[in-house]
Amino acid sequence: MSEPTKLSQARRGDRGVIVKVGDHCHHQDHALELERRLLELGFVEGATVELLHEGLFGRDPIALKVDDMRVALRRLEAASISVQLDTSVAT
Repeated sequence: MSEPTKLSQARRGDRGVIVKVGDHCHHQDHALELERRLLELGFVEGATVELLHEGLFGRDPIALKVDDMRVALRRLEAASISVQLDTSVAT
């Protein structure tokens, strides 16, 4: 396993486990709202994620497999999720 990294920096085929959701800096309402919405979508600590697809222009948006769901996010939103990438399955 590698050091935790932002999900927005992942590449197609990367897999890992979510270690932190949100910046835990709740003085900004939009950051708190984003964290709440991500948690509702299943982006919780301990969930497994895999980056399935990247958009053509600017690699945005990204399609992810979160446990057994498929979800699309902008990289800006994915930047608030920290993951522990599994380097043993890198493609």
